[in-house]
Amino acid sequence: MVKPVVFQVVGYQNSGKTTVMIKLIQALKDLGLTTVTIKHHGHGGKPEVIEQKDSTRHLSAGASASVVEGDGRLILHAENIHSSLEDQIRLMEYFQPDVQLIEGYKFENYPKLLLVRDHKDLSLLARVDNIKVIMYWEETLREPLNEQTKIPCFPIHDQTAILWTARTIKKLFLSKT
Repeated sequence: MVKPVVFQVVGYQNSGKTTVMIKLIQALKDLGLTTVTIKHHGHGGKPEVIEQKDSTRHLSAGASASVVEGDGRLILHAENIHSSLEDQIRLMEYFQPDVQLIEGYKFENYPKLLLVRDHKDLSLLARVDNIKVIMYWEETLREPLNEQTKIPCFPIHDQTAILWTARTIKKLFLSKT
């Protein structure tokens, strides 16, 4: 089994991470790659669950984890599990994906796409490692980005950015096989 490519999409809250993730998943699928995702819930508190479902009731009764399977869909709920990103990556390897896309965890060292909303976000260039591509929101960011880095930069609404990134991820995958 070939280890999957791990690739991150990072940026501050409301920078477009989820939208970019969805577009990347679709582009990778079009290139024939299977993808799993990991999302960091960085907004404080626990992610929402459907309260009155049996699996949630199992957790409320004291189960550490609960799996629900039906008609080819598998849902895993776990409670009081403080797993590292590495643990989550290992867990997702069970599904034998070609690619693991991670939304968030900006200070991990996997290859990544950085989303830059405004001039304040430029500080991330000095704090985030292993940036392979940058997507920016404001046209006024083009010049400072080009001055500060040699990393490929694309406007957020340029579909070329998604295609370029998906092809880059595929090259990383092919280099592992």
